[in-house]
Amino acid sequence: MDPAPGYRIDPGSPTPPYEQLRAEVARRAADGELPVGARLPTVRALAEQAGVAVNTVARAYKELEADGVIETRGRAGSFVAARDDVPAALREAAVAYAQLAGRLGVADDDARRLVDEALAAG
Repeated sequence: MDPAPGYRIDPGSPTPPYEQLRAEVARRAADGELPVGARLPTVRALAEQAGVAVNTVARAYKELEADGVIETRGRAGSFVAARDDVPAALREAAVAYAQLAGRLGVADDDARRLVDEALAAG
């Protein structure tokens, strides 16, 4: 399935184009619009379809791979990866946050409140 149809980069957005693309592919993968195992377009093809530079797509794909959203299989291409309910990067960030809160002596309830506030702020 191709993530480019209907996809538009908003040049007026303060969000960089690579991040707009990364977020859109991640959203489509999370929603199941791009099912696990779906082959993504090549970097060059998606750049042409989305009207962005090849390096923009390459950076988005690199970050998607680091986040565990996609996997690259060499010359075979990039595919939507099987995902845990909680991505590994998010789990690692949560552990790091909990450890930092503990080292700073922040009470668990206060640490949770800070997370809730951050989530509410978006």
